Amino acid sequence: MLDIRPVGYVIGLLLVALAGLMLIPALADLATHEANWSAFLDAAFLTGLIGLVVALSCRNGLGRSFSLRQAFLLTTGVWVILPLFSALPFMLGAPFSDFTNAYFEAVSGITTTGSSVFPGLETLPHSVLLWRGLLNWMGGLGIAFIAMIFLPIMRVGGMQFFRTQGFDTLGKILPRAPDIARMLLFFYLYLTIACLLSYLIVGMTPLDATVNAFATVATGGFSTTDASFAKYSGAPEYVGAVFMILASLPFIRFVQMVGGTARPMLRDPQVHAYLAAIGVFVGLVFVFRLISDEGPAEAMFRQSLFNIVSVFSGTGFSSANIALWGSFPVVIAFLVGMIGGCSSSSSSSISVFRWQLVLLHIRAQIRQLHAPDQVLTVKYDRRTVERDVMDPIILYVTGYILSLGILTIAMGLTGTDATSAIFAVWTSIGNIGFGLGPAVQRTGTMVDFSVAGKWIMILAMLMGRLGLLSFLVMLMPRFWRL
Repeated sequence: MLDIRPVGYVIGLLLVALAGLMLIPALADLATHEANWSAFLDAAFLTGLIGLVVALSCRNGLGRSFSLRQAFLLTTGVWVILPLFSALPFMLGAPFSDFTNAYFEAVSGITTTGSSVFPGLETLPHSVLLWRGLLNWMGGLGIAFIAMIFLPIMRVGGMQFFRTQGFDTLGKILPRAPDIARMLLFFYLYLTIACLLSYLIVGMTPLDATVNAFATVATGGFSTTDASFAKYSGAPEYVGAVFMILASLPFIRFVQMVGGTARPMLRDPQVHAYLAAIGVFVGLVFVFRLISDEGPAEAMFRQSLFNIVSVFSGTGFSSANIALWGSFPVVIAFLVGMIGGCSSSSSSSISVFRWQLVLLHIRAQIRQLHAPDQVLTVKYDRRTVERDVMDPIILYVTGYILSLGILTIAMGLTGTDATSAIFAVWTSIGNIGFGLGPAVQRTGTMVDFSVAGKWIMILAMLMGRLGLLSFLVMLMPRFWRL
């Protein structure tokens, strides 16, 4: 029988840590003399109490390293359970949401999707805006936060958690999982501080700079206004684009650079392909707009750069309505959203790395048809890609596309129009945050979707953040057998 006590102990500790983070928005409200602080204090008390009880009751299950099944269970449990408690402030205080909308907002924040069901952000207390930003920031590199707490408990089984998260060390340059977690976390902190200071320099208020920095580095997309980044036209768009690109590059390469060697970053085929693709797709949209629209060329380039990078990286910020640019930019946005950023970054979707291997595999299969007697292997970065690496990637991409189709059909059965349905599932399973269609037009949020539609999006967001297969493997009966 699967022993869930070690899993419960870790989740209990995380809930206690989450309760501590809830005190930050409460203090922000107290500092600005807003009355919503009590909602966060009540939520912190409930979350901390339950977390402490769970951790103490499961403490006797410690003693051995985690098994692979326990690592999978923990991975899924973290992303499902933490949003339950993260939603409490939204229900106990402003905006006094019902459970479905509160859980949707919390899941969207922690999975770094960035879709919202809260219109009228400008009217919400500072604590709520700050909490939404913190949810993005926690989820952006949640793997490191979690690992810093419980990997010492897991002993030699620590690397299993990184596998269940789809984390690729790209050569395993670090000897131990806790080292990976610690160095990633420090880089994440430095990148966030640099982004925050940059936003302050280009004119953002301290609250706006903080929340948008959290969302940018996490590629999460929660902002402080309904207009998203349209409020910050000009230099902030260039700053945002730069940091969104940095946040969607492999973090492990930055760790290597800090360690004294930039060569892995400079020679990484995934980085080359990602930056080249950004240049190509931004260029195509920019040229299309120059031909079809009127206006200053610099503004067209800036908006094209910011918004395409935002979708490509899975951030979900918008400084303009891409739908008004024409059908071609919308198609480009849909395509880059399906590609996603780099593996081992805070970005989501399928990822450049997986697409590269899939295309190399297809090429090898086509060549095999012309030379059936030859034994052809897939090579990536001058290394042979073994079958035990390639098969899960093929399965992931196939499952991703099938899930996109199946969930879109399910969304359509709820009465949602076709355009809204496909973009809602696309943005949710890719953790992108970019909405399009009649169901989104009125408020720019997902609030007008039905309750069933919102739960379909919640499922898609969790599947996307968990790397799809980590979620689906737990649905198999054999997972729960001895």
